[in-house]
Amino acid sequence: MVRLSNNIIETLNLLTFLLSIPIISAGIWLAVRAQSDCDKFLQWPIICIGVFLMVMSLVGFIAACFRVRWLLCLHLFVMFFLIILLLCFTVFAFVVTNKGAGQAVQNKGYKEYRMGDYSKWLQERVEKSSNWNKIRSCIRDAEVCKRLAKDSAKEAPKEFYQRKLSPIQSGCCKPPTSCGFRYGGNTEWSPPLRVMNASKDTDCKKWSNDESKLCYDCDSCRAGVVASVKKDWQNVAVADVVVLVALVVVYSIGCCTFRNDKRGYDRFGLKGSP
Repeated sequence: MVRLSNNIIETLNLLTFLLSIPIISAGIWLAVRAQSDCDKFLQWPIICIGVFLMVMSLVGFIAACFRVRWLLCLHLFVMFFLIILLLCFTVFAFVVTNKGAGQAVQNKGYKEYRMGDYSKWLQERVEKSSNWNKIRSCIRDAEVCKRLAKDSAKEAPKEFYQRKLSPIQSGCCKPPTSCGFRYGGNTEWSPPLRVMNASKDTDCKKWSNDESKLCYDCDSCRAGVVASVKKDWQNVAVADVVVLVALVVVYSIGCCTFRNDKRGYDRFGLKGSP
């Protein structure tokens, strides 16, 4: 049983080590080619996660392979801390993303998004000027609106209105429907002849046909970003549940090995716990 436990730990840590290599490579690749705030923001978290996985897998592999009890104890302690940390993050992610959704628009294929529909914590993250400046730069560098304009260049207004736009495309690349603007192709929108409800939404005055401005400073753009973040976080939270189950299994096997494999450790002059 103990030998089987060691073999399982060795295999799992070897797989984790191999997984950490492409993660670190991706971080280094981003660091080399970083041209925008998006790339600079992502590179270090990716590299740190990859290095952490690599070190942890090496420690676990050596501990299981050579039966170094104190090293296995360290590995289990860090893994326990990681399980608690991951559990807290998963619960937090579900809590802050449990509310908010896009609002259907009559006779339109896309949805629109409002900041007030989402959790206060997410709202505060994008309302902070320093954060939003980076996010806005990311959207521009990714050319989200430029690609949308290129894809819809030959479409009639009726066809564009039936498009399934992403939250960011809907919030940042066009004015809110409530403003009454008329689509003229590419990123061109004409204001209504009669300005009635337009003044009720502050985003109506923020819209610009200038490709460098558009609705990047609109609350609808911030809401679109929050909607995208919410979806990503929910996906990450689901993946975290799977990782948590795997970590608990490995942790349980490691604890079993730590308790029962006394003879193997005694050969190295380290007596097991009574």
